[in-house]
Order: sequence, then structure tokens, then C-alpha cells
Amino acid sequence: MPPSAFILVGYLLGSIPFGLLLTRAAGLGDIRRIGSGNIGATNVLRTGNKGLAAATVLLDGGKGAVAVLLAAWFAGHDAVLWAGIGAVLGHAFPVWLRFKGGKAVATSYGVLIAAAWPVGICAGAIWLVVAALARLSSLAALVSFAAAPIIAAVLADATVVKLSLAILVLVFARHHENIRRLLAGSEPRIGQKA
Repeated sequence: MPPSAFILVGYLLGSIPFGLLLTRAAGLGDIRRIGSGNIGATNVLRTGNKGLAAATVLLDGGKGAVAVLLAAWFAGHDAVLWAGIGAVLGHAFPVWLRFKGGKAVATSYGVLIAAAWPVGICAGAIWLVVAALARLSSLAALVSFAAAPIIAAVLADATVVKLSLAILVLVFARHHENIRRLLAGSEPRIGQKA
């Protein structure tokens, strides 16, 4: 199996909509009809259920990590790039939900942690600091993923730098509405209704 084939493995794993599945299982209905309509953890938090939001973060991050680890195990480090991109694309554009998915933040952190844990941990730490100071999840994600390629250039190899750059582009593209609201000063803060 060529390394590039792992983009499909990553996509299939990434496309599992854990936020939607968890909120339905908890009797909260369709998460796409709540808050921002997103299937990710930030919107799950808007249901008021912190436990479900935490579980969504872990599962969404986990699917990205599993995709990368499987690719590395079966096809070597070059496959990590493809599996990671596939997982992020799968979360953002899941075939099961007519290609309307989430922003892929947790999935991207899972991918980075599995690809090069110091890069993922540093990017996650940046998210925590910015989120704590600004109370804006989207801003925290944008800042941390903008920093990730720089961190990767220092702490990892060319494959992880390429992966970080691909994630940067995908996450910024998925946050285009958030960027407009941030510039307008109307972006909802963490825990606030969208």
C-alpha cells in the first residue's frame, strides 16, 4: 500500500462525527441545530454538557492520532503526512453528513501529537494560553495552528512541517466565518451561546 493511500484511511477515521453521535446518544438531539451548528467540541459545550464536550475533544483528537499512528506503523513516516491530511479533511468534510463537518481543531491536535508529540503539545499549550486570556476558541486555534509550522521547523522534520502547513491552510479555511466575526468583534466567547 503506497503512503499516499493512507489519505483514505485518515479520511474514513476523521469522518466519524463524534460530537453528533454523543449528543444524540445523550438525548440532546442533533448538535447541528444548536448554537453554531458545528459538530465539534466548542458547539457541544454550548449544550451545557461539559462532560460531552470533553469526550468530543478526546474522541475527535483520538481519531486523528489513530489515523497517523496506523499510517506510521504500516507504511512508515512518509504516510503520516497523507493520513493526517485525510483525517482533517474527513472531520471537516464527512461524506456521512453531506460534507458538512466541523472545524477540525481537536482532530488536528490529535494528528500533530501523533506525528510529533512536542509539536502537538506546544501548539495545544498555545491554544490554552490564548483561550484563557481571550476566551475565544477560534482565535486560540488560529494562533496555535499559525505557530505550528514554525514549531515543527524547530522540533521536527520536513514531513511534520508540511503536515503543519497543510493543517494551517485547512483550519484557516474552515474558520473563514470566525475570522470575519473576530475582525468585527462579534465572535462568541467560550461558553457563550452562538
